[in-house]
Amino acid sequence: MIEACTDVLTPNMKALVLPVAMVAFAAGQAGAQRSGPQGSNPVAASAQGTPAQDSQETSQEPPPSSLENTIDAREDDEPPKRDLVHWNEYKGPYFTMRFGAGLLVDFSAFAQDEASKQQITMQPGTRLRDFRFILGGKLFPKIERITWSAGIMYDAPNNQWLIRQTGVMIAVPELWGAFFIGRSKEGFSLNKVMTGYDGWTMERSTMNDATIPILADGIKWLGYSPKLKFLWNVGYFADAVSSGQSFSTYSSQVAGRFALLPILSDKKDKVLHLGVNLRWGKPEDNKIRFKSRPESYPAPYFIDTGSFPSDSIRMAGYEAYYRTKRWLFGSEYWWVFVSSEAQRNPVFNGGEFVATYLFNDATRAYNTIGGYFRDVEPKRTVFEGGPGAWELVIRYSQSDFNSKNVKGGAFNRITPQVNWYLSENVRLELNYGYGHLNRFGLNGNTQFFQSRIQLVF
Repeated sequence: MIEACTDVLTPNMKALVLPVAMVAFAAGQAGAQRSGPQGSNPVAASAQGTPAQDSQETSQEPPPSSLENTIDAREDDEPPKRDLVHWNEYKGPYFTMRFGAGLLVDFSAFAQDEASKQQITMQPGTRLRDFRFILGGKLFPKIERITWSAGIMYDAPNNQWLIRQTGVMIAVPELWGAFFIGRSKEGFSLNKVMTGYDGWTMERSTMNDATIPILADGIKWLGYSPKLKFLWNVGYFADAVSSGQSFSTYSSQVAGRFALLPILSDKKDKVLHLGVNLRWGKPEDNKIRFKSRPESYPAPYFIDTGSFPSDSIRMAGYEAYYRTKRWLFGSEYWWVFVSSEAQRNPVFNGGEFVATYLFNDATRAYNTIGGYFRDVEPKRTVFEGGPGAWELVIRYSQSDFNSKNVKGGAFNRITPQVNWYLSENVRLELNYGYGHLNRFGLNGNTQFFQSRIQLVF
């Protein structure tokens, strides 16, 4: 049936669309075979301050909430509600555990002008973007203060397995928040704090990936004052355990993120988030390198400063997001001040501007303690006979790593994208990008054609 529907497509279009259609069809068959009552919405339950019920305990799902007011050790990696499987949870007297997994597969093709071909050699292809396992739950459930998480992911470029977010979170409501001890996101940048499975685009901006490590080991304090509508993520991190791993580029760092929520209404479905980000880091072995792909995982690095001496890095920037019902508008931008006498103390800068629109009465919840947005939750999934949720996205990003003696490149890209959320577990993505790179004394233009299959449970 799928092949019959794609007979009208060209060979290149088939290569882009057919894998997506096959996975959607298979996921639909799995969803159609599900039986038993649906589970409650843990996002809504958390926002109401009541415990989420097991899927076997209730058959009536509460209306979705646009706000989350609780957090646990899994933070942004918390798996979605149990739509696809029901065997992955254990509840005992001393600990609880829930198992989750995620898979991302990307396809990309490129069209380059002559200058771009001289700058970078590119080939189309399909590539495993991410494969991870996530465990999490409560320790001593009766205490209701301690949660834990453990994760492992496959690092495809380096062909190795890495420990990702792993640690213990201790809730301290007397201090309006919680402390996380272990491996986690630093907290700099709302877009970085969000897991890649929840983001509105396939990849974060080049500035984001080039300057912020994906993980760090240390202690972090996450808090939120409802009275002041003020939140913070503050952490200290070191690489005693992670030294030598691909994400560990600093021997120690301090990161702080502070935001006001002057507009915060679940009833009106509105959030205004205004924040600042501050960071200081000491590069490992007193050397630093900034590099990033052009927001396409199968592509080579467009931004690359090469390794150069540096004894410290300072970063500062803003983040501003406004969500009003179906619309979301946002921007992040920051500057990187590099202490490097050899390179005359270069300063790099970059960020992004984004707008999204959701169809089908879907919601994208906002977490007040973590200060980030969650994945889209369709009102009626495809597997329940509904349309799922559709999202239109437009983003402009830029980064400039040409400063003083460093010529790492300047890159900007505009990206329209369409996301189809069949359910919280299955998402299909399609985007087009037009990018401009100033590097090697040339100005090259590249067109990007990308699709992604996302599965998570």
